[in-house]
Parts: sequence; C-alpha cells; structure tokens
Amino acid sequence: MELRQLRYFVAIVDHGSLSRAARVLHIAQPALTQQIRQLEDELAAQLLHRSAQGVIATDPGKLFYEHALAILKQVQDARQAVAQSTDKPSGTVALGIPQSVSNALALPLLNAVRSTYPEITLQLTEELTGNLVTQLKSGRINLAVLFDDGQLSSFAATPMIEEEMLYITRAKSQYGATGKRGVTLARAIQAPLILPGLAHGVRPRIENLVRANGMSLEHVIEINSVAILKSAILADIGATILPVAPLLAEFERGEMVAHSIAGQRISRTLVLCASKNIPLTTAAAAVEQLVLDVTDELCRSGKWGHTEVLGRE
Repeated sequence: MELRQLRYFVAIVDHGSLSRAARVLHIAQPALTQQIRQLEDELAAQLLHRSAQGVIATDPGKLFYEHALAILKQVQDARQAVAQSTDKPSGTVALGIPQSVSNALALPLLNAVRSTYPEITLQLTEELTGNLVTQLKSGRINLAVLFDDGQLSSFAATPMIEEEMLYITRAKSQYGATGKRGVTLARAIQAPLILPGLAHGVRPRIENLVRANGMSLEHVIEINSVAILKSAILADIGATILPVAPLLAEFERGEMVAHSIAGQRISRTLVLCASKNIPLTTAAAAVEQLVLDVTDELCRSGKWGHTEVLGRE
C-alpha cells in the first residue's frame, strides 16, 4: 500500500467521480483505475461502487476513507514538524470545537491566529463531541475542545473553564421566571425543556441533578441542533438549561433571558485535548496555547459570561 494510493482513493471519494479525480490529480484515468484495483486487491474488499451517476464508497470504503484521511494528515504534520522553525510557526492545524462552544470561541480564535501567526492555517471543525473524540484519536484533527466527563484519560488534557448552566427562555416567555432570584429546580422542570439527547454531555448532568433531588423530567423536547433549539426557544415552545455560549447573540439582542437555578449550581468543564501518542507540530503547540489565552481573555472580560477560568499546572 502506497501513500499515493491513499491520496487517489480520497480524491475519488471527495469528487464522486473517477474522471474528475483524474483531472485534479493530473493522472490518466486508466492508471487511476488500476491503482484503485490494486488497493482493493490488497485489502480484499470492494472500496468503491461505480454507477452511471458516479462513484460512492462502499461500507468498507467509508471505513477505509476515515483511516486514509487520518494517515495523510499525520504524514502532512510530520513533514511540517521537520520543516518549520520554532520562532515562526507555519502549516495547517486542525481544531475541533463542539457546536455549543463555537459561537463563543470560533471567531475570536480565528482572528487571534490570523494576527499572531499569519503563516498558520487554522482548520476549524464544528462537531458533536463524540465525533470529535473519534477524530482526535485517529489523528484527523490535532486538538479538540471537549467536555470533561471523566473519560478523557487517553488524551493529554488541559483545563480551560467551568461554564455555569442556566435556565433560559425567550424574553417575556410564558415559562419565564417570576422573581429576580432565579428559579427553583422544581419550577424549571415544570416547563417543557428543550434539551439535547442523552449522548450529549449536558443532558446527563441535568438528569443526574434532577434525580438527586428526588424528581424526574416529564416534559422534554429532544433537539440536537443548536440552530433548531434556538428557533424552538424563540417560538416559546419551551425553555432550556444550557450554558450561555450557544446563545450569545440572542442575549445581546435581548431576545432571550437567563436565570440561575436557585440553590443549585449546574456546570460543565471544558478541556483542551491532544493525543498522547501523536506529537504536536510547532504550529499545533502554538495554537494550543493561543486557545487557552483567547479563552481566558473572553472569560475575564465578560464576553463569555457565567464562566470561571480554571487553574493549570
């Protein structure tokens, strides 16, 4: 198996066509077809399904595609690590950010990288945390912002911040708080709660707190999309219990309001993770520190509200 075969295979899947991939790769289509056949023979599996409409990966092909991307990314990182100097980091760094964090962190970080390290290309990936864990383990991304659920021991993890989770409704909502001291947990769970699924890190924390107080969630609307969740809250279909990060724009426009849950503190811990097995390039190490610096500044300035910067060794 050769690296060029991996590149050829990835190009075919990305373009959905042998002919288009051949043009992009500057290789004759018969030669490209021969290389893929050799790859399939070596793996003893059909990787591509060919039809009049184009080419798509088979199930084994989809699995191999993920591994091929990871291998090619690590080769690229290895080359950059050897070539770049420590005083002027350059190259491509892939960072994964959960959907519920990107609204607060993505743009400030992009601006910081552009101004501090203009020769670094930052590739931001917004995904569910489960997908980010898989990509970080395989080497497809260099770094990932993850929620500390006690199961991150396989990564090199640096604490970032603690985010408070609040009771959030539309402004002047029928489910809004009646007083200025927040809402009780019992009052909060009386409203239809718009929450992510159980696989999301936020949901188990809420479920555990409710059970610990001898109660149960009766009215849950399960939505895993931040955009749809926002729309549902603005339509006053229900309330939610979340950190403020995904909804900063709505708070700034006065469209939503947030209240602490009286007598309770629900929070989540954000950590910046890297692989223990794949060394960071100089560029990735520079971005790693910049993520921490930008996060600290956003929290201490109040732009990322209801957060606490965590101590680091």
